[in-house]
Order: sequence, then C-alpha cells, then structure tokens
Amino acid sequence: MLYSVLLVLGVCLVPTQSKPTGEYLGSRFLEHCFEQAKKIVDDSYMYSREESLRRVRREVVNPHDALRLLKQPRGDTRSAVRSADYMEQTLRLLRDKVHRVHKRSLNATDLLSEEDLRKLANITGCAARTRPPQCRSTPNINKYRTATSVCNNLNNPRLGASNTPFTRWLPTEYDDGISQPKGWNNRTVNNFLLPLVRQVSNNILSTTDAGVVSDRELSYMVTFFGQWNDHDLSFTPFSPSIRSFSNGVNCDDSCEKTEPCIPIPIPPGDPRLPSRPDSCIPSFRSAPTCGTGYSAYNFGGEPNKREQINALTAFLDLGQVYGSEEKLALSLRDLTNDGGLMRVNTEYKDNGRELLPFHPLQVNMCATRKRVTNDTNAKEVPCFIAGDVRVDENIALTSIHTLFLREHNRLARALKALNPHWDSETLYQEARKIMGAYTQVIVFRDYLPHIVGTDAMRRQLGRYPGYNPNVDPTISNVFATAAYRFAHLAIQPFLPRLDPNYRDNAQFPNVPLFRAFFTPWRVIFEGGIDPLLRGLLGRPAKLNTQDHMMVDALRERLFQFVQHLALDLASLNMQRGRDHGLPGYNAWRRFCGLSQPRNQAELGRVLNNSDLARKLLQLYGTADNIDIWLGGVAEPFVTGGRVGPLFACLIATQFQRIRQGDRLWYEKPGVFTPRQRAALSSISLSKIICDNSGITSVYRDAFSVPSNSNQLVLCRTLRGLDLSAWRERPCSENSGPGDSCYEDATQQDPQGLQDNEVQ
Repeated sequence: MLYSVLLVLGVCLVPTQSKPTGEYLGSRFLEHCFEQAKKIVDDSYMYSREESLRRVRREVVNPHDALRLLKQPRGDTRSAVRSADYMEQTLRLLRDKVHRVHKRSLNATDLLSEEDLRKLANITGCAARTRPPQCRSTPNINKYRTATSVCNNLNNPRLGASNTPFTRWLPTEYDDGISQPKGWNNRTVNNFLLPLVRQVSNNILSTTDAGVVSDRELSYMVTFFGQWNDHDLSFTPFSPSIRSFSNGVNCDDSCEKTEPCIPIPIPPGDPRLPSRPDSCIPSFRSAPTCGTGYSAYNFGGEPNKREQINALTAFLDLGQVYGSEEKLALSLRDLTNDGGLMRVNTEYKDNGRELLPFHPLQVNMCATRKRVTNDTNAKEVPCFIAGDVRVDENIALTSIHTLFLREHNRLARALKALNPHWDSETLYQEARKIMGAYTQVIVFRDYLPHIVGTDAMRRQLGRYPGYNPNVDPTISNVFATAAYRFAHLAIQPFLPRLDPNYRDNAQFPNVPLFRAFFTPWRVIFEGGIDPLLRGLLGRPAKLNTQDHMMVDALRERLFQFVQHLALDLASLNMQRGRDHGLPGYNAWRRFCGLSQPRNQAELGRVLNNSDLARKLLQLYGTADNIDIWLGGVAEPFVTGGRVGPLFACLIATQFQRIRQGDRLWYEKPGVFTPRQRAALSSISLSKIICDNSGITSVYRDAFSVPSNSNQLVLCRTLRGLDLSAWRERPCSENSGPGDSCYEDATQQDPQGLQDNEVQ
C-alpha cells in the first residue's frame, strides 16, 4: 500500500532512476515531506519575525502586537515549538496527499512504520524533547536546582521541568475531539451553541469604573504578588507564526479561523468596538507540544489530543528572577566578577540602587515616553529584561522584579563577606537557593491563606507532609488557563504611588492602569520603585463583586497605548480556555466534589445570585457550558478567601502537588540545615522591601490593609534573615562533594538523602 501511494505523491516524492526498495522509498518519502514542511514553517517564522519587528519599530504599536510579542516563545521554548510545528506540518502534508489519492482520511500510522515515526521524531527534533537526561552526571544534583528543573524527580527527570506539556486533570473537550477549539465549527456543546466570548464579556462583566469596590482587608500587594507568583509557574507561548501554515492567511489582517489564527468575533452592536461584518479582535492559538493534536506520533499523556507547552518549571523556584532555561539563566548573571551577582543596569540607578538590565532588542513596545508625555525631547529607554518575558507588562510587576533582583545581590554580597573562600558559582547558587525558600515561605504562610481560605488551608495546605516522588507537580492546564487568573478581578483602575508618609505623591501621582503597561521609563524617570511599593502596601486591592468584576482598563483598554482597537482580557481568558479544550463549569465542580447546578434555581443558589444565574443561562443554555474561568470568578468567596469553592479547590490542589512533588522543597530534611530552616522562618516581604529600597517604614503584614492591627513600623524593628547559619567551617579532607560543611552540620537531618536520590 505504501509503495502505491508514494508513486503518486508529487511534491513529497523525489523521482528515482530505478525502483528502490519499499524501505528506501519510505525513508526518502518521509525526508522530503519533512523538508517541504520545514520550509513552510521556517518561511512563516521568518515572515512573522520580520513583520513583528516592522510593526514594533513604528511610532504606534497595536495592542495585539504587544500581546503577541509578550507571548512569543524564546530560546529553547522556541526550538520546542518549532519541532512540534515541523512534525505537525510533515504529517499534514502526508495526510493531504493521501486524501487526494484515496479520497479518504488516513492517519500517518496507517502509512508509516514505528521505525519511520521514530525517524520523524528525530529529524523534527521532537525526540530530544522526551529523551531522559543523565541526572547522575549533573553536578550538585542533591544541593541545587537546575535552571530547567530537569532531574528534580530522579525517577522521572522531566516531571515539572520547563518546556514540557501542562498536565490534564480532566479529559480535553475539543470540537473535533483532537485539536480544534471548542466552538470552532459552531457545533453544539451539550445541545447548545457556545456564545461569543466578547458577547459574554459585554453581558456579564461590562460596568463602569465608578462602581469599583475596594477590599477592606487585603492590600494591593496581594494582587501583584499573585501575578508575580503566577509568572514563576506558568507561561503559555503563542505560535511564533502570524500566518496560517496551510493557506498563508495573515492572522492580523483576517478574521478567518485557520491555524494558528483564533480570532475573537465582535458581536453586532458592540458598544465599544467596531461592529462591521466579520470584525474581530486578532488572537493566536497557544503553541502545541510535540506529538499532540494532529501529530499521530504521541509522546505520552492522552493519545492524539492537543497539549500546550509550559515554558516555565512547575516549582516555586523564582524562575521569573533567574530564568527557566540554562542559556537565559547564564545571560542574566554578572560574570565580570566573582561575586555571584545578577547583572544590573549600567546606564541608570534608582537613587543609587540597582535597576534591571535593558533588553538587548531595541523595540518601540516599551519606548512610549514621548507619546505619553508629549515631550519631543524626552529620552526613551528599552524594555527591561528578567527571568520572565512579562517583566515590563506593568510597572507594579516591574517594581517587584527589581526588588528581588536587588535582594539576590544583597544576599550574594553578604554571603561573600561571611564565606570569603566561596567562588562565584557557590555564591550565586546559595543566594538563589535562599531566594527560592523565600518564595515558598511567603506563598504558603502569608499569601495563599488570603486566597483559598481557612478550609482549604486546613485540609490541603497545612503541615508539610514530606516529599513523595510519585506526586506529579506539573502545572495543570486548568490552573494556568483559568483558576490562577482570578486576580484579574482584583486590579484597580489605577496604580497608586505614595510619598514617604504614605500619602498621594504630589510629584509622581497615581498612574491610570492603561498607561502603566510597558512603561519602564516610569521607573527610571518617575521616582523609582519606592513610590510604587508604598502604593502596593498602603492601598487596598479591588474587591471582586458579582456586579463589578473587571475594570475598564482591562476589558476595554488592555495594552491600548493610543486610540486603537484594544484588547479585552475577559474575552481573551475565555477564548484561551476554549483554545485549550478545557471542560466546562460543571465538569470541574464534579472534579472537586461540588454540586452541579442543573437549572436556574440551582445555579442561583450556588452563586447566591438568581439574576446572575439567569443571565448566564440565557447565554449558555446550561451550566455545563459556562466557561470555567467565568464560572469560577462568579462564585461567592469561601470563608477567609478571595475565590469561590471551585477555584479554592483547584488552586489548593495545584499547590499541594507543587510542594509534595518537589524534591528540593525547603522543609524537606537535608535541603537546609535545621538552623537554616529556623532562620528562614523569620523572613517577610516587608523586610525584603526594607532591605532593598529607600523605604524606612512599612506595614508589618504586606498583604493586609493598614489598620489598628497592621500599623506602620520602622524598618529597623523588623527581624531579618540571620545568615550566620550559612557560615561554613573548613571541610575535612575526608568530606565528599555532597557533604555539608556548615557550622551546624552536626545537626544535619539523618534522612537528608532519600533512597531514590543520587548517592
């Protein structure tokens, strides 16, 4: 069969002078289909890169250009995505040619042997994505994390590593059962058509900022620390191509639904956006991973279903500071000295303190000072660079990035003074290890209780249960795509900047949120990070209420630098859930052991709001179809939290698995000495702010609003990290490379290494 098919496959077959063997012909056929697919992908990538650079070099940047650039895969992630595109397009060409000949659909596995498929995996680069690494040859594997978190789990070295697929807690729901987004072909789901996401946004989330309610308990720091933490755990890149591989359609210029374009249609009569026929907000599909979706050769997980790639590690390791790939991590380090420092800005300081380095790529996406200030003489600056590409997304996030960059360098300098014999690598890794423990302490002890509430903390996130190599810490698709996007409803329409007395700053007033996107120049020329950090500490978060969920700056003016068609974050969230094939609201309620409302009365009781239940069912027909992000954020809060029962379950479940599946978690015996763990318990976000800014007084609890029980305290009264526990005594000649030489090494936990670890 294969031989007869190959004889008529024109473009994928190179004629030969003599009849080759079937094996040889199959191999040549595969190679030439791959070469054609490679050219299609490479040409599309090159066109997209040149077009993107042309657009961002213009005086005006469109919002969807900014979003696309923000979500571009870089480094090894880009290589992984390219490999997936090579494989998918090779198999698409094969299917198309076979269909043309036989007038019926055939899978690649009907034509290609296992050997052929293995060869395809090798030549596309997909095989390298699953090949087990050699953990035993990795230095200090029991002491320090790798940048990618490969070898965290020694039995399954890629578990939780960067550039691997998100995991699924429930089966996918694609339109065609394989890859097409829900609603792609206007097919009914549970006997109802899915509503347009922009129509849902208009009907459920459309309000004015005049109705914003401020949180009476939580500070604005909760909102942006949540974003900061999210950027440690998940990044879902778009496809690098802005045009279709199959028909060449440019996603920016067309509303046609063709891979990778996933346009958001604008409903007729839209109050804010143009409502001409076939108008849309341009959007792009998330990039797939090798061997999923239409690729017949599957590398694990649910067979033949499209899976999305997570560019970050699944662990609380501050990858947003250090990078989640080896090459990026190395580029962010200051290798000009032996201090173990992170690289900093060489052109500007913030009142004598360090700033993030500039991105080497000069683009106009962050150079907007002249347009905003109308000062033709204003000096422009590039974007900042950090371990996560979203560092410039808003200046509050940028300020937290800057804070932790400074803390790394402060720790490295202090460790060098304590242990002058340490080399640069040891200083860097020890400071990085302490910083990773910082985020684990702060997230579990100080942040999550405010989010998931008392019950979930007690049942799932209480005392550390110990490491379990059988627990999969991989970030779930539903967590990254829906549940951990709850804080989009806790963003005020402005970013406050406060003076040293925590009053509105006369010199640098509050910034409207839509004017705080991609503006690193505000940090450099408008007072540095101190006014922003005081604003996050001293002002409240927005309270998510059912009649005022999302502010105008996010729903109507996202990334709107000038008067251009802006983006709608609510629509993007729902469209992304459909792109990823996430099941609907009731499926996830069932997963969490919650009731599944079947009519308006039941949904009204779940939401404690019969009017909202009526509106939702008018749009969706059934609660089964409600987009998971919207259903989750619509629920009333659990006791002590800021999400409803569904998202409390999903968020707590994810963090439970992150902690228990992390071989290098700070509480695990042997990771730190007992004295070091005791020292780490004293750290606080407020103290980190004190140590790395010009701020002299802070609120003791950074996540609570100012109150009688949370008053301003002088920085000098706060306990800091006692680094004396890291003073190292000289090692004996008999010490091995994995031995601890800290002064309290005699107190080292007896179960420091577990049976499955490298001895």
